[in-house]
Amino acid sequence: MRAARRLLLGLAASLLVLSGAGGSARSQTPPASATGNDEGRAPELEAAVRALVNDRALKDAQIGVVVMDADDGHILAQSGEHLVLNPASNAKLYTAAGALALLKGTHRYQTTLSGSLNGNNVSNLVIRGHGDPSLRSRDLWQMVAELRARGVRRIEGDVFVEQKFFDEQTTPPAFEQQPNEWAAFRAPVSAVALNGNTVTLAVRPTSAGQSAISWFDPPGFVDVDGAVKTGEDGADAVVLALSPNGKRLSAKLSGTVGADAKLVRYTRRVDDPRLLAGYALKAILEEQGIKVGGDVKLGSGEKGSVIARHESEPLSTLLYALGKNSDNFYAEMIFKSIAGERSRPAKSQDAADAISAWLVKNDLGDGGVVVKNGSGLFDSNRATAFSTAKLLRYCWQDSSMKNEFVAQLAIGGVDGTLHKRFRNTRARRAVRAKTGTLDDAIALSGYVLGPPGKSTIAFSILFNRVSGHAASARMAADKLVELIYQRQWR
Repeated sequence: MRAARRLLLGLAASLLVLSGAGGSARSQTPPASATGNDEGRAPELEAAVRALVNDRALKDAQIGVVVMDADDGHILAQSGEHLVLNPASNAKLYTAAGALALLKGTHRYQTTLSGSLNGNNVSNLVIRGHGDPSLRSRDLWQMVAELRARGVRRIEGDVFVEQKFFDEQTTPPAFEQQPNEWAAFRAPVSAVALNGNTVTLAVRPTSAGQSAISWFDPPGFVDVDGAVKTGEDGADAVVLALSPNGKRLSAKLSGTVGADAKLVRYTRRVDDPRLLAGYALKAILEEQGIKVGGDVKLGSGEKGSVIARHESEPLSTLLYALGKNSDNFYAEMIFKSIAGERSRPAKSQDAADAISAWLVKNDLGDGGVVVKNGSGLFDSNRATAFSTAKLLRYCWQDSSMKNEFVAQLAIGGVDGTLHKRFRNTRARRAVRAKTGTLDDAIALSGYVLGPPGKSTIAFSILFNRVSGHAASARMAADKLVELIYQRQWR
């Protein structure tokens, strides 16, 4: 995940004195365990945690650490376990667990095309969605191919986009803190979303001095002004400036692309996503020889029947985007859809309430824990190392979600955001965890899988106030995790 703006440095003092934690960022609570006794303490890990907390490179940091036996719940080591901290993308652990618990791993998102079919004509075609984060341009092409297979050659009237499954708030909570960021990681959400509610400029060079070939995916949504020139080898300096243009976007292109470049792409979020899929659908219909008589509008059109349908991969598969790749758009879409299965239209606050209630019901909370958005972006969510470790243990113990929850996490040294970490250590493949990165927060929480006959260990390591020292925080976290591995596999 790309780093967001710097976190607020002055967290309220009340956040630092919760659930028995001391007021100092480095204060430690008395030893405790999830089972209420001190059995199973690991002196070598306690020493390692003390060394981490006292690292001079992290002297100004707020640090919460819990190392817990995922099988019996005993605390092996901890420090600052009840400090209320910004978990960054470790918030996606809460989103993934809540989605598996409340939606189930078999849940699939459906997107449909509906209308009144009359011979070769369809009147008032409606695209209707239910929060699928994975809908792509190719899926629209397949649905349009279904229309052609049924003999459709003309759309009478308008193409409607029905966004009623979600409310009208397309900006996820806390995303307003960085309003001028056009990067894809800050994409808005909508019930019918396409290509992650982004547009991608593709540029292919031609001959030096000539205009390059440029196009946008999805089609039909961006009006283009200007061009990119083909320059000398290595002259990649494409300039893309996007601005709102009524219901669509305008792009101003300039700069050069090197003649030796094969194909370069630049992806940016859209400003208003509500009609993105509709304009793309209209463009694809016309490219496949189906004439559209009207315009693209929001609404439900006239009552009609479903004439084409797309179904997503199961939720358990979609969650890989959260745990392995830390995709903010997937996280916010899935987060909001949790509410949509209970009341319409879906609201992010209702999703936050549903996950919070689930945490309380299963005794997975801690003083000061706040669920606000699904991605962990910006200054929004709050968690403790203790609450995160309890969540991890719960997911490990719950047979209905264990395999799917663990599978969506990054594998140390192998894939996702951990593909470069633990690669050259013995802990490679034994670590399954979620990373977290903001300008002022670093996090790593997950599992160290144990060998046959030994427990798996759940851990949560949260750092705040580490601006300028992110590398030191990551190194300290990785070192502790490697020590956990050595203890389990010796």
